[in-house]
Order: sequence, then C-alpha cells, then structure tokens
Amino acid sequence: MLRRTLANVLCAILAVTVAAQPAAAAQTSALPGTITLPSGFQPEGVAIGAKPYAYFGSRATGDILRVDLRTAEGSTFAAGPGTASLGMKLSGGRLFVAGGAGGDARVYDERTGRLLRTYPLRPAADAPFINDVIVTGGAAWFTDSRSLTLFKLPLGKGGALPEAAVAVPLTGDLELLAGNNANGISATPDGRALIIVQSNTGKLFRVTPAGVTTEIGLAGETVAFGDGLWLRGRTLYVVENRNNVITKIALDRSGTAGTVLSRTGDPGFDVPTTIAEFGGRFYLPNARFTTTPTPETAYTAVSVAIP
Repeated sequence: MLRRTLANVLCAILAVTVAAQPAAAAQTSALPGTITLPSGFQPEGVAIGAKPYAYFGSRATGDILRVDLRTAEGSTFAAGPGTASLGMKLSGGRLFVAGGAGGDARVYDERTGRLLRTYPLRPAADAPFINDVIVTGGAAWFTDSRSLTLFKLPLGKGGALPEAAVAVPLTGDLELLAGNNANGISATPDGRALIIVQSNTGKLFRVTPAGVTTEIGLAGETVAFGDGLWLRGRTLYVVENRNNVITKIALDRSGTAGTVLSRTGDPGFDVPTTIAEFGGRFYLPNARFTTTPTPETAYTAVSVAIP
C-alpha cells in the first residue's frame, strides 16, 4: 500500500511538471512584432527560410542584413555592390537576389554570405529594373519591371547554377506601359506556371514557362500598387504597397481565376513592399516610398498574423 501511494504521488508530481513545460515555452516563443533596421537602409526585399532568420535587402547600397527573428538583432550578411538588392528568395542553401537598376541577379551562400555568382541580365544603359524572384520548377525566375521579359536561371543536377541566364520574352495579354510593370512573382497553385503582378495596372497574369501571359480574372477587382506576392496552397497574398494592405485572393488550381477575399492593414505599415512567412506570421519591410530618404531616415519591418 505504501509503495502504491508513493508511486501515485510521484506520478502526480511528474504530471504537474510536464504540464508546466508547454506554458513556459509559450511565454518565451513570442517573436518581436517590429524589427528596427539601420537608419538610411531603405529596405525593399525580404526572404525567410526554415530557420528563424530574415534577410533584408537595401535598395540604396545593395547591402543585405540578416536578422534573428527571436531577438530582432541583425548584422550585415553581405555587402552590396552599390546598386539595389530588391526581391529575394532562399532555396537550396542559397539566397537569390534581384538587382534592380543594376540589371543583374546575384546568388549568395546562405551560410557564409559569400557571393557565388553574378548574372548580368540587361545593361544598365537600357534602364532595367530587375525587381523580384521566385525559385520553382527547377529554375529561378526574375522579373524586369521595365521590359516584357522574364529571366530564367535553369538549375542543373543537385541545383547546380548555370553559366548564364536565359531571357524569356513575354507575349499575350501583358502590355508594357509607363511605370513599373511586372513586379512580384509566384508559382501557380499547381506549379505548372507563374503568376506576376503588374504594379501600374493592378492586374495579375498567369505566365507559362514559354512566356505566354493571360490576365487572371478577379471579377472586376484589381490589386493597385501590387508588389510582393506570397502563395499558401491556393491562397495568394498580394502586398498593395502604397495602399498599406495585404490582399487575400482565393485562386483556382491552375491560377486562371481568383476571388478577392479580404484586405488587411496594420498601424505599423508604412508602404510595405514584399512579404515572407515564418511561424504563422508574415514579415514585411516598410520601404516608406512616400518619405524622402536621408541617411537618418528610420526604417522598420513589421510582422502580422496571417489573415
């Protein structure tokens, strides 16, 4: 009887101890909601992988900052070339970066920050604006907001980087207009095509691997100032930068039609550009396009619950 009673007491103590552990973990699991970036940094791109680190690119210098999402503390991951680092994606232990007016694409080692390759896409004299990137279907695809062209880095066996990029002309419904054209880029839900947003018209387009574009019907809706895109299953999230909202769109499987479900803002938004996900939250850098940049201008990134 004594042994049985003692065993029951020990079991009760153990149960209390085990039950208390998740509560303690929950108290320490909250991540900072605002990340302070260096003054004058002028952020635009963000990328997050499986680890709790966010990479932010500067459109001023091209510097890339790596921030620990658990502490909001960061340090320089890679020094820029003096031209912008805009859209970014992590894939296969590497960081793919769109080079803006520099007309290039760059690939960095995720662990060390070493520059692995630079790909000239369009000469600076042609006024390119290499804006965003997605890695899908065995290739990295880059948009150029100033031409009817996608640029493809076909990845080889084991993700090997190619010797050169391939220019894919865009045909079909997309028309080149004044301002920023093709901007954010994503895959379709079925993975067979791409989706790009045209910032100056607020339209979405489905793009085949051969570059044929078809406007995605949104039942009369548009995504004005559309910038970064993020796909979760069959739900596409579009950052409308100057409207300070994230627009949630339900897509069909092939990405030929969609329905706008909601638009979500946040008091911390100040012209957010693009978007990445970690731990059930979205992270967005505030580009502050409506604020004249100076070396002292403050910049932040904010995290919000996924709508």
